[in-house]
Amino acid sequence: MTDVAPIDPPTIAPLTRPLSLLQSLRAVRRNVLEILPEAAYRQPIVSGRMSARWHMVQDPVALRRVFLDNAENYPKSQVMVRMLRPAVGDSLFTSEGESWRWQRRVVAPVFAQRNVTALGPMMTATAERATERLRHCGGQAELVGEMLSATFDVICEVALSGREHFDAKTFGQAILRYFETAGKASVLDFLRAPDWVPRPGALLSLGAVRTMHRMVAQAIEARRKESTGKADDLLDYMLKAEDPLTGRHMSPTDLLHNMQFFIVAGHETTALALSWSLLLLALYPQVQERARAEARAALGDRAAGVAQLHAMPYVKQVIEEAMRLYPPVGILARNVLREDTLAGRQILPNDFLFLPIYALHRHHMWWERPNQFDPARFSLEATRSRDKYLYLPFGAGPRVCVGANFAMMQAHIILATLVARFQFHPTAGSLPTPTMAMTVRPDTGVRLTVQPL
Repeated sequence: MTDVAPIDPPTIAPLTRPLSLLQSLRAVRRNVLEILPEAAYRQPIVSGRMSARWHMVQDPVALRRVFLDNAENYPKSQVMVRMLRPAVGDSLFTSEGESWRWQRRVVAPVFAQRNVTALGPMMTATAERATERLRHCGGQAELVGEMLSATFDVICEVALSGREHFDAKTFGQAILRYFETAGKASVLDFLRAPDWVPRPGALLSLGAVRTMHRMVAQAIEARRKESTGKADDLLDYMLKAEDPLTGRHMSPTDLLHNMQFFIVAGHETTALALSWSLLLLALYPQVQERARAEARAALGDRAAGVAQLHAMPYVKQVIEEAMRLYPPVGILARNVLREDTLAGRQILPNDFLFLPIYALHRHHMWWERPNQFDPARFSLEATRSRDKYLYLPFGAGPRVCVGANFAMMQAHIILATLVARFQFHPTAGSLPTPTMAMTVRPDTGVRLTVQPL
């Protein structure tokens, strides 16, 4: 028996007719998820032509080839890289080849399991602070903002051993401004204009970029002046890092761009996973009650810590199912370098690949009742028999998210603590719609009634 209700959580109606170039541009700028056709939720691959041939890939065998077996043939789309580069330059997320490999070698030790586990007390303290804010919220709260504040605390500690150089509200507003400007495609991208042609969104984002870079640069400069080498955080790792093959160190620009990327990605995506989880728990009271019973049995009156996580598998299943329905990044894009075959279809150089994770996670060929919320999908038995390329909230292959374990532990600790201490109920009014510029956000936030227990 599964824990479902006879309702579907908020989603986007699939596209039922082809769009013109102008209509596609408008849809992408309004909400990228609106370009996904009905066929993308029902067929393993969908192809078409606009300014060039494009393919949407939803087949797990083909996705394994793109992410792993033939990954070098499918570099990140230059459109995607162009959108991100003003903020994060040639950082770990946007670089390719040897530049990517050396940066990955530098960063990976920070997120080794032993280091992530050592961060548990910090995550527990963050969960306690989030509890106190909700106890004084007056009975209603906007949870996206609350969760962004909580996860910002953690990533600043991990990256910089503190947030004294950051105003979370100002930084968060700059991130959102960037997503709404540089993070949206231009008609020039559809027409494949060369990179040197300025995109309006990039120009409009300059103020947001300056705000974010100023805060990060101040934090880096303060650490350089301290020069103790004892903080044992991400910035210390990057300051001391040396490529064993070349002796190379990170330049000031490398440091700025990588710290910028980790601070943004490290708190934004986890906060959204928590916000969607809380909305779904409010919509499905029987799931919320089961998660609460599990959390209270494991925790009593304590906030969650690493030692209790193994006793709360269902709370983790809630988060995993929330990320199935609302993956942090709903659509990825890749260029094609050489001819290949995916899902029985010929793929040619200069074709354009979309990897619609949002559609993959709701695909009628792979998931039963794909639009319903059911944490039982992530029981040990269910996941053991499922192809891992059907569920890709953190990507896959060599470039799988380096901080995936960190993100899941943080979300697990915070959600378990909150669900053990509060009841969450929907407020009157319409539900938010998932909308994507860079990440999949609830368009009007997540406003819930919050009742302390």
